[in-house]
Amino acid sequence: MKDSEARHHAAETWRRYPAAQQPDWPDEAKLRSVVRQLSLAPPLVFAAECDLLRRRMAAVARGEAMLLQGGDCAETFGQTTAQSIHGKLKTLLQMAVVLTHASALPVVKVGRMAGQYAKPRSSGEERRDGIVLPAYRGDAVNGLEFTAETRQPDPDRLRMMYEHSAITLNLIRALTTGGFADLRRVHTWNQGFVADSRSGERYERLAEEIDRSLAFMHACGVDTRGLDTAEFFVSHEGLLLEYEAALTRAEPGMDRPYATSGHMLWIGERTRDLDGAHVEYFSRVANPIAVKLGPAVSVDVVMGLLDRLDPNREPGRLTFVVRAGADRIRDVLPTLVEKLKAEGAQVCWVSDPMHGNTIAAASGHKTRRFDAILEEVRGFVEVHRELGSHPGGIHVELTGDDVTECVGGSNAILPEQLHQRYETACDPRLNHTQSLDLAFLLAEMYCDHADRAA
Repeated sequence: MKDSEARHHAAETWRRYPAAQQPDWPDEAKLRSVVRQLSLAPPLVFAAECDLLRRRMAAVARGEAMLLQGGDCAETFGQTTAQSIHGKLKTLLQMAVVLTHASALPVVKVGRMAGQYAKPRSSGEERRDGIVLPAYRGDAVNGLEFTAETRQPDPDRLRMMYEHSAITLNLIRALTTGGFADLRRVHTWNQGFVADSRSGERYERLAEEIDRSLAFMHACGVDTRGLDTAEFFVSHEGLLLEYEAALTRAEPGMDRPYATSGHMLWIGERTRDLDGAHVEYFSRVANPIAVKLGPAVSVDVVMGLLDRLDPNREPGRLTFVVRAGADRIRDVLPTLVEKLKAEGAQVCWVSDPMHGNTIAAASGHKTRRFDAILEEVRGFVEVHRELGSHPGGIHVELTGDDVTECVGGSNAILPEQLHQRYETACDPRLNHTQSLDLAFLLAEMYCDHADRAA
């Protein structure tokens, strides 16, 4: 198959299938114009980068590494700032240091960044005071402000998503290769954070231990120049198929093209229909792919997803992200893991402890209890420990800012404090302190898991 034919085949076959959660674009001609522009734009990521991530995820599937994936629930154009991107990257780097130090495993770092601008919704409409408008579907589609004009889906926002993703990627690449991610700077990632945080103080002690280890290596003549950069990948939910198809690119000599909007893309709980357009599209591209699995998923559906998305049983190709809820994880997960083990499939198992634990506070704010998040992660690790399989990592919604969106954590946020800095465009996120709390507690679980396995 010629390269152009391969790209066309992957980009277009999904149109023959029902596509869930797609906006009702009012101006079809404008949509076609924007899609044509995007189809001619440079790729945001490259095939070799996606292949590298697939190899790293294969190590996760084999139990030789772990995944740390995190970032905003929904990125917004207004938060495409150096401070915001810097804060999320810093938080993920700190969490990775904690996890690597405790587990002695490489940590594959993937941000929910540079493309997480669209969100599925349980209802296509929102009602306030008797007024009904289209639901907010993320900045890639419409605006958060509750007005008829802002809530109108606008195809120009797809072009804006591309531009803001490119800006974000440029800064990420500069920070991870330009010295900011140097492991010899672990102390600087903690500046302004250690004074009022128990996790920050604990991290500072860890940083001092790393400093001593690096000084010892230097004294022994070990070359530590490889520590001055960090591998970092980006991901998002591949929700808007017009956007993804427009950014599909074929590489010479490759059987399958790549979705060049991000290194790893995932199919959400609401769009993983085996006979739907999303599964069809992502079965045709070569990127590593993830699928979200909620508490009602059946073994037959999971096997169907495996056959459609990873027919060759290629380690690193497919990740299952389980979002069962703290009270269901120990019931839902064992059957799925045992079935896939029996099939000999090497998939990555990852915990999303956020989406199954969303509650409504008395104030009306959507929130999540840190204890429930932690309990789902604990159940996830315990199930894998009992089955002799590898708990591949976590996928969390977080920010580097001191928001008050989730309750609990070492610097306990109370329900009555939620209004103080409730800044998310959609679902509640862990703040910087809570993210580091989670990393330390997860590190303890992994150490216990490794000790028991030994």
